[in-house]
Amino acid sequence: MAIAEKLLDDLAKRRETVFAAGGEDKIKARHEKGLLSARERLDALFQEGTFQEMGAHIKHTARHFGLDGKEMPADGVIVGTGYVDGRQVASFSQDFTVAAGTLGKMHATKMVHSMRYALKMGIPLVAFKDSGGARIQEGVDALSGYGDVFYQNVLLSGVVPQIAIIAGPCAGGASYSPALMDFIIMTRENAHMFITGPEVIKAVTGRSTTMDEVGSAAVHATVSGNAHFVAENDGQAILLARKLLSFLPSNNSEDPPHHPTDEMTLAEDPGIEELIPETSGEPMDMLAVIKRLVDAGDFLEVHAGWAKNIIVGFARIEGIVVGVLANNPMQKAGALDIDASDKGARFIRFCNAFNVPLVTLVDVPGFLPGIEQERGGIIRHGAKMLFAYASATVPKITVITRKAYGGSYLAMCSQEMGADLVYAWPTAEIAVMGAEGAVNILYRGELKGAEDPVAKRAELAADYRAQFATPFLSASRGYITDVIRPSETRGVVALSLRKTLSKRELRPMKKHGDIPL
Repeated sequence: MAIAEKLLDDLAKRRETVFAAGGEDKIKARHEKGLLSARERLDALFQEGTFQEMGAHIKHTARHFGLDGKEMPADGVIVGTGYVDGRQVASFSQDFTVAAGTLGKMHATKMVHSMRYALKMGIPLVAFKDSGGARIQEGVDALSGYGDVFYQNVLLSGVVPQIAIIAGPCAGGASYSPALMDFIIMTRENAHMFITGPEVIKAVTGRSTTMDEVGSAAVHATVSGNAHFVAENDGQAILLARKLLSFLPSNNSEDPPHHPTDEMTLAEDPGIEELIPETSGEPMDMLAVIKRLVDAGDFLEVHAGWAKNIIVGFARIEGIVVGVLANNPMQKAGALDIDASDKGARFIRFCNAFNVPLVTLVDVPGFLPGIEQERGGIIRHGAKMLFAYASATVPKITVITRKAYGGSYLAMCSQEMGADLVYAWPTAEIAVMGAEGAVNILYRGELKGAEDPVAKRAELAADYRAQFATPFLSASRGYITDVIRPSETRGVVALSLRKTLSKRELRPMKKHGDIPL
């Protein structure tokens, strides 16, 4: 019995050491900065009492320079699983109070273990990134550890959802792991993500910069497009992760967590028609339209600050989880450019990987013209949208609200690109090009002799729309499923979603397509 008590006492002391992490002073310093500790982050993510730790007693090897005898509780990363809203989720949380959360071989081994567990059990992975980068003392072993993590990120991709919460520094090679994941949430004040910081940039290029200019949440959410969400603090970041998980299946073999209503509400919504401007030249508030279509106006916008000319995000329509894509006429007239194409294509491919139906709202005047766009590869980037939609096998429902011109009509999921059902409002204009451009080509002679060129141009533009752009012309060719009143949109889409959830589509056998990256 005495021996047993000694063993239990030893276990208690070891646990105390692990739970103490870098010590009370370091944890207090984190709190003063508004940061949660690594364990507090996991406690906030999971339902109370459901977290089970893995590998708490794993340690670094002592053969590395300067590490012999150095105590690193849990080797600077806490790993385990718990429940989020009744579903199991795997997670790891890097601990900045222990060796600045730096990654060594055993640190990486623990992360990889949680990722393999997520893969085998078919459960999402949430990763808290808070690390000073590679543990320099471990040299190539640290690099090997990063390679192990990246490889697992790729294996998990498209199989289980992966969410990264950047809640501190994420430096150098550490930033590639979140980049390989599905969604990145950054905290506004304390998170930084970069490959080379200001000092290295200054040494190599001679250019002075700041951490905020190269690695802040604001930069990654609005300029680089690396961050999908920005949270004010750790607590809000965790709430965002939980909200995101509420729309996603645990793995690619499951359907999203639909909660279909017992009785569908298919009543018309006259209010949506009040959002439509009098002329197609005035921008329409597409976010307002989306919020009238989705349940309780609850729309989780993804990449809200980047490539604002296209809107993407998750919602439910009569309880069915959907991924929504929409042109935003209030930004660049809703035209597709390089960034918008990348943003849209990636979102489409995620939804397709995890069986999320796609609802597309179209109001697009074309691809954005310009020398910079052409030289930047708009052809290649725009082709990503075509590729993503054409290769998606989930239910695809498209609503053409107003403009749908040229190649952008196809890039926004027309029937020819695999849409299962395509609806159009009477205000829709579907044509090779807009009326103004077409008038210059088709009616050049009539314009030259006009007494009032402005009035004549308006008359000819109206004539062009009536002859070549009306939705009824497309409907007469079978390209449009039906022309509907805007007020009918929610009911029509809701009913269409219910009817297409059983969709099955076989594709040619191949390893994978060659998307124009």
